[in-house]
Amino acid sequence: MKLAGLTMYDLDPVRAATGAWWAGLARACRKEGLDEVPDELWRGGAREDLWRDPALLLSQTCGYPLLKHFTAHLTLLATPVYQTHGCEGPNYRSLIVVAADNPAETLAELRGGICAINDWDSQSGMNVLRHAIAPLARDGRFFAAVKVAGKHQHSIAMIARGEADIAAIDCVTHGLMAKHDPASVAGTRVLMETDAAPALPYVTGAETSSDDHKRLRGALNRAVADLDLTAARQALLIKGFADLELDDYGVMLRMEDDAATAGYGVLK
Repeated sequence: MKLAGLTMYDLDPVRAATGAWWAGLARACRKEGLDEVPDELWRGGAREDLWRDPALLLSQTCGYPLLKHFTAHLTLLATPVYQTHGCEGPNYRSLIVVAADNPAETLAELRGGICAINDWDSQSGMNVLRHAIAPLARDGRFFAAVKVAGKHQHSIAMIARGEADIAAIDCVTHGLMAKHDPASVAGTRVLMETDAAPALPYVTGAETSSDDHKRLRGALNRAVADLDLTAARQALLIKGFADLELDDYGVMLRMEDDAATAGYGVLK
């Protein structure tokens, strides 16, 4: 049996919707003639292990680690189009979040503060924020400290509790939190938006045949058109899919290079 996992936006309030979305995708995969389609989503262990597993049928990953570490393991299927603040077509942004009572109006005013990130390998939580901060850094430093929260949700909670001053939050995650659990973003506000990049891609394992790749892409089209999945799509903010190339994600590496050229290769 193949494996499928949609861990990137599988927040607690939308786990049922994610499950319903996969049930519809699995049904569409079978109609396209795919074999060994799993009934249930993979939801255990490190997602990096899933992305390296040769049995992977379908998953979603962040574009930054895809380019940095997983091009030998994963193949791009399609880029989702999300309907939420900060998204435009297949592109998304991060929302730079501060405490609701923080008087700052610009990034520069947050110099010397504490930054929370979800992960060092994240486009939305680290790479794009490093790119935004790079012109403001002095001698390669801007923050007093950087704390790894583990998830965007935890970064926001740290800000609300006064344990951090700033975080860059994937706008889709923020949109899901605001829609399904408004209390989880209470006590925080959006200071500004970052530059855009392609949204988190749907991928398959590198060993997936070209014929099965076409079947998977067809299944995504079927699922988007399936009226029975309307509620799940709306809950997950999914509007459709776009066909981008891996080169389109190169903007993320250019952000990394720009920060390094500015002498700010490490977020600190």
